[in-house]
Amino acid sequence: MPSTLLKLSCPDRVGLLSRLSGFVAEHRGNLVEVHQFTDPQAGWFFARLAIDTATLGIGITELRAAFAPIGQELDAEWTLRSETVPMRVALLVSRQSHCLADLLWRWRSGELPCAIPFVLSNHDDLRALVEREGLEFRHLPMDAGRQEAAWAEMAQMFHASGVDLIVLARYMQIVPPALCAEFHGRIINIHHSFLPSFVGANPYQRAYERGVKLIGATCHYATAELDAGPIVDQEVIRVEHHHTAEELVRLGRDCERLALARSVRGHLADRVLMHGNKTVVFRD
Repeated sequence: MPSTLLKLSCPDRVGLLSRLSGFVAEHRGNLVEVHQFTDPQAGWFFARLAIDTATLGIGITELRAAFAPIGQELDAEWTLRSETVPMRVALLVSRQSHCLADLLWRWRSGELPCAIPFVLSNHDDLRALVEREGLEFRHLPMDAGRQEAAWAEMAQMFHASGVDLIVLARYMQIVPPALCAEFHGRIINIHHSFLPSFVGANPYQRAYERGVKLIGATCHYATAELDAGPIVDQEVIRVEHHHTAEELVRLGRDCERLALARSVRGHLADRVLMHGNKTVVFRD
């Protein structure tokens, strides 16, 4: 049953859910799924409504126009879209293939309903993996002295392809602040530690040296501050005393795959709402 998705966050007030459901009813829409949450400390309201598209009396463009005055009145951040129009997702990788291979398998099997205009890498190692899926592989080196130009070229690619979401699937480059700001809330990164522990490079080695009993992976939205953006999902696994640093890397790969896949799936379904440095995730 194709749905039209309304995602909204705004300052809390009495009657918000009634106002939203009333709007849907006015346009003969049948609600098939409703999630809402109020953060009492922040005084902020979050909602995701799935509407049976077939029951609506008007199209998506007209529905957006009809909702715009309500969104303005509520001082809300909101989106209203048909889930039948897939988001366009650019995948960025370096040399490690495990996260990319997992995402491509889930995409091919229909678990991640999106369009992938291209996969981009600063190395050429994973070209065969991408091209055997019938996808375009773009190699954009990040050589010293031309990084600024490369980031500018990358931004042009995103705009030209109408990219809705950028996924850093173990892309081992620090995204510049300007690009983080331009695509705020639309760049998902997987970091190979249970943040805020072990920010930055070589987290598994540092975890091994510290003797931790749990390691993990953290999926978050990229911001100008390294590995400090709003967290979407985390996964952990137990470490035993006999595990070597290399075995921590192997164990951690499973955490990375799971956390990233859940985060991308949630974003594609409009189940992730940001507020400040936190997220509300309405699980499916």
